[in-house]
Amino acid sequence: MTTAPDSSALQIGGVLETALYVDDMPRAVAFFSNVLGLRTLMQGDRLTAFDAGGQSVLLVFARGASQADTTSERGTVPGHDGCGPLHMALRISADAYDGWKARLAAHGVPMRGEMSWPAGGRSLYFEDPDGHVLEFATPGLWANY
Repeated sequence: MTTAPDSSALQIGGVLETALYVDDMPRAVAFFSNVLGLRTLMQGDRLTAFDAGGQSVLLVFARGASQADTTSERGTVPGHDGCGPLHMALRISADAYDGWKARLAAHGVPMRGEMSWPAGGRSLYFEDPDGHVLEFATPGLWANY
């Protein structure tokens, strides 16, 4: 019988990747590159990966193109996909809030909502071209942020 490691040795370091699924890859790449200014890490017809702040990666998949397992000599990545408006939040500094709001407005990106949180954080909600609800969040949103 295998003994489980001590739980104190098993720590989660954060969310490494998050994925969105899009209907038009070139349109999505233009939005995340030009409007949000994310740096492209890799780009293809099925998947484009963006640096989402230095410690996480935004994976943008062509909707339906990743449903099957992907197998190579290096291993297998299980198939996955998503539909409907998904959500993700990006960390920003409190000082950058108004600047991001102005940048989105300058690019014609409509705001979906704003929230002031009890601990002092603020959230700005908007949509990407595929209808995903994106959020810019300042510190003070969660007890750990």
